[in-house]
Amino acid sequence: MNTLNTKQKKYLRARAHGLKPIVYIGQQGMSDAVLKEAERALADHELIKIRFVDYKDEKKPLAEKIAAHTGAALVGITGHLACFFRPSPLENKQRIVLPE
Repeated sequence: MNTLNTKQKKYLRARAHGLKPIVYIGQQGMSDAVLKEAERALADHELIKIRFVDYKDEKKPLAEKIAAHTGAALVGITGHLACFFRPSPLENKQRIVLPE
């Protein structure tokens, strides 16, 4: 995933504002199940939120690890929510068009 510029991150944060978190990081921390669920969610939705229920002090390194593992871009962290974006490779799927 190419890095996003400031304008694109701002656009994606605005689009993600109304979204509910799909993946939760709780007592088990960063498990294979969390990574698989994040991967599936990105394949389905392109833009997702992940809530840190536990491990709140480690959210930045954990979010970067999720981004690296899934090939997604970390759009931003607000409070205990992290937002990720990965464009869908499928042509027949509705896609988020980023501003230049």
